[in-house]
Amino acid sequence: MNHNLLRRRQLLFYLGLGVVGIGAATTFSNFRKVNAPSISPAKSDNTQDSETITVKTPAGKSLPEFQDISQWFNSTPLSIANLKGSVVLIQFWTFACINCQRTLPYITRWHRQYESQGLKVIGIHTPEFAFERDPNNIKKALRQHQITYPVPVDNEYKTWNAYENQYWPHMFLADRQGLLQYDHIGEGAYEKIEQTIRQLLG
Repeated sequence: MNHNLLRRRQLLFYLGLGVVGIGAATTFSNFRKVNAPSISPAKSDNTQDSETITVKTPAGKSLPEFQDISQWFNSTPLSIANLKGSVVLIQFWTFACINCQRTLPYITRWHRQYESQGLKVIGIHTPEFAFERDPNNIKKALRQHQITYPVPVDNEYKTWNAYENQYWPHMFLADRQGLLQYDHIGEGAYEKIEQTIRQLLG
């Protein structure tokens, strides 16, 4: 267990519950990075996109294939090829991550609102701690957050590595040809993401 990472995660959790230190101007990151050397300045959910990290991935890069998924919830096994023809929103998350939890109401709403227009949401569950690897715990989280879109379980980090990911949460948005058009790390940017979904669906 990486104890520094655990301490950072606990700190983010307590801050997420509203336990803040002296000085209202000082906050902490709205995303978590594996083996991050430090915690970056944060933003609340309603601040502007410029305060979060958006990775400028070149448009036109194909989504990597799902790798060594141990189990699928809410779906039979899928491949990137199966998703061609749909606009695809992929989120890396883990159920005990407070930053991930804050994004879920938006993602579940987009799924309900845009699925009939061709949006396919995939929530890749990549655990950090041992209890997050337990399928029964994942099932409870899916019920709690009313997640009905496909959730592949990436316990061995193979898909995480295929996407060269380092963060929870991290969203990737691809067009109907399976080409990456936008990605975003952390909370926030919800208006921008939804606008991009609409553009790609249109």
